[in-house]
Amino acid sequence: MDAAFTAEQDEIRRTLHELLAKHCGPQDVKSAVRTPVGHDAALWGRLAAELGLPGLALPEEYGGVGCTTAELALACEEIGRALLPSPLLATAVLAAPLVAALGTDAQKSALLPLIARGERTATLAVPGTSLALALGLTGANADGEWAGGGRAGGVQAKRAPDGAWRLYGEAGQVLDGHSAQLLLVAAHTGGFARSRTLLFVVNGDAEGLRRTRQTTLDETRSQARIQLRDVEGELLGDGDGDGGDFIGIHEALAATGRTAAACLAAEAVGAAAEALERTVAYVKEREQFGRAIGSFQAVKHRLADLYVQVQAARSAAYYAAWDPGAGALALAQGLDALRSAASEAVQLHGGIGFTWEHEAHLYFKRAAADELLFGPVHRLRGHAADQAGLFGPAAAEVPA
Repeated sequence: MDAAFTAEQDEIRRTLHELLAKHCGPQDVKSAVRTPVGHDAALWGRLAAELGLPGLALPEEYGGVGCTTAELALACEEIGRALLPSPLLATAVLAAPLVAALGTDAQKSALLPLIARGERTATLAVPGTSLALALGLTGANADGEWAGGGRAGGVQAKRAPDGAWRLYGEAGQVLDGHSAQLLLVAAHTGGFARSRTLLFVVNGDAEGLRRTRQTTLDETRSQARIQLRDVEGELLGDGDGDGGDFIGIHEALAATGRTAAACLAAEAVGAAAEALERTVAYVKEREQFGRAIGSFQAVKHRLADLYVQVQAARSAAYYAAWDPGAGALALAQGLDALRSAASEAVQLHGGIGFTWEHEAHLYFKRAAADELLFGPVHRLRGHAADQAGLFGPAAAEVPA
């Protein structure tokens, strides 16, 4: 493994860093999340047009840049540093890889170029609070229990007499679900005895689709509840959905989960590093007893320990960008580092740090919300240990 970044990778990081430094300060973030779409649409357009960010990891044949997970993770690190509210995670990290992995040639040709150009945003909708499980981050996803069960709950898909698929049900905590123009909806089909979970493409303006933006702890990570009432959907991929010929859904979700974990780990590291830098700058200026509080040994020790933790998490995130199989562990370490950095930022900013209006709480809320959405940390580590067979046979070797 060559840990050094290429000139192209350094350029991606530098360009994105400079752009976000100008247009994504704390006040810009607070203004963007209060818009109807939950992000700065003009800035997202620039990121798509000038940097090709939505298509960074998509093949060139579909209008993408053709880069790898490493470049996408570096971009996510800078986005995490600025806490940029954007549809990048839902669109480029979750939805686009699933279309690329499961879609037919016609579906990929129709959808991926629009996503790569930033003309369509997309998201993955799974029922309940099961996103981490659906992606195989906190447990095995092959049984489909995360989708709400086959008899009731979740989303159901049935064939209409004209052969079209009709979807019924609801899903909550859908990232950017209120504004995404394309939804990949996980739904049950085949009846209870032969129930299986499949993915369906639903247009954001489909008749019968109701979307409600939810109030969330972390406003920079927009979420919504979607309700489907006799909504038409298109099966993603080949197969009729009624037999056993349609395979690969769970494997594709797990592969997407590994890549997403690597990107989320890098994003968490970026946020943790920025929280640490802001705290270090503050303790150099804040005086008590006639001297800067950063000169006190106790404060130095706390920040030194935090620096080591953040650097260790960065190393784990970079390794996961090269080997997404280590994504879950890197994500756990990144979330730990972000939680520690955000907590220290609140504490060491003193009286102003405890106010909700202070920027330190943007990082604190991101740390808490990400662990709720993609964790918790102990389950990320526990599932990784099960897969590695640390406490018994590896997950793939356990008899069914």
